[in-house]
Amino acid sequence: MRRGLALLVALACHPVMADLPTAERQTALLDLLHQDCGSCHGMTLQGGLGPALLPPALERKSEATLIATILEGRPGTAMPPWKSFMTQPEAEWLVAQLKHPVKSEDKPH
Repeated sequence: MRRGLALLVALACHPVMADLPTAERQTALLDLLHQDCGSCHGMTLQGGLGPALLPPALERKSEATLIATILEGRPGTAMPPWKSFMTQPEAEWLVAQLKHPVKSEDKPH
């Protein structure tokens, strides 16, 4: 319950959010983030081949830039496009999670 409230508060700060993915899809997106993105950005998202994906590293980057990077990739780098794996609203949700993660005590046990 607390996680849901924290998520709603975080999402309220993101006017670019359109459609919220289902709970099942949110879980799949977080798995993709930690497994697939983590293979380059570090399993704890602290950086590796790719830059860190933690809030301090992303605070000066706009949501639109991050969403475009996720969906379109970065030509000439190891960052592939993910648009065949997720929709624009799902990328928006994922960016919201990266910039304003839910605290562990707010996650379901």
